[in-house]
Amino acid sequence: MDTTENADIADHDGNSAPGSASNDIAPTPAHSGRHPFGVARTAAFFDLDKTIIAKSSALAFSRPFYQGGLINRRAVLKSAYAQFLFLVGGADHDQMEKMREYLSALTRGWNVQQVREIVAETLHGLIDPIIYDEAASLIEQHHAAGRDVVIVSSSGSEVVEPIGALLGADRVIATRLKIEDGRYTGEIDYYAYAENKAAAIRGLAETEGYDLPACYAYSDSITDLPLLEAVGHPSAVNPDRALRKEAVAREWPVLVFDRPVQLRRRLPEFAAPSRSVVLTVAACTAVLTAGVLWYAARRQRPLA
Repeated sequence: MDTTENADIADHDGNSAPGSASNDIAPTPAHSGRHPFGVARTAAFFDLDKTIIAKSSALAFSRPFYQGGLINRRAVLKSAYAQFLFLVGGADHDQMEKMREYLSALTRGWNVQQVREIVAETLHGLIDPIIYDEAASLIEQHHAAGRDVVIVSSSGSEVVEPIGALLGADRVIATRLKIEDGRYTGEIDYYAYAENKAAAIRGLAETEGYDLPACYAYSDSITDLPLLEAVGHPSAVNPDRALRKEAVAREWPVLVFDRPVQLRRRLPEFAAPSRSVVLTVAACTAVLTAGVLWYAARRQRPLA
């Protein structure tokens, strides 16, 4: 049967709590975590585009990149058209590959520090108004239940990490572009996509002590099926046709997020961080993420 529903989470007594998701988010035990007692921790893994925010994060910054001289007007128009196609039909494997190739070529030669500064300066004006209220509520509730919140996105780390800081995420896993002499080479060091996402969260579970069968995951795309399969509590959010079909067949919750809201109008914990905080958090997150992804890659490497 179709389990489509709005985001209402049942509380521990089974009563529905307004503004949350109905797939019973039970609190994590007070002494959770990788302690000497061996009690596992839990986490909620969120895709970003069309799951937390209403647009593609990779394309949202095309106008300020144009104003900063990084791209020309033709690239702005192409990005706007790609954004339209993404919003209307989602992105299957072929479209994601085209997007990856396009963005890799587009960023070749860009100054990394300039990109980070543009993102930090324009983050709130571009991203704050397009964050789904329902997603923000879920993040609040998972934190209240004692879970870490981890954003897992195929967009570039220079964009995803500041958004993660804005949302109060505990961890970020994102695509990493290769950098030489402070500029992007146009090549990709790590692509956070499809099975790579699942491998990354398995590596994170090893290092952080997460109990994946007790963890949650949310995504809109069939390309994230491996990510959803890796946890015990998957949910499809605004799913594309293929993921909706899969979710219905597996009796996974299908959530509809359709209320973008400015975080600054919400609770104090979503107060906007300063530009310096965004840049600092992004740098620290990059170091942590690199370690986790190295560990995941090492775990996948066949034995000699």
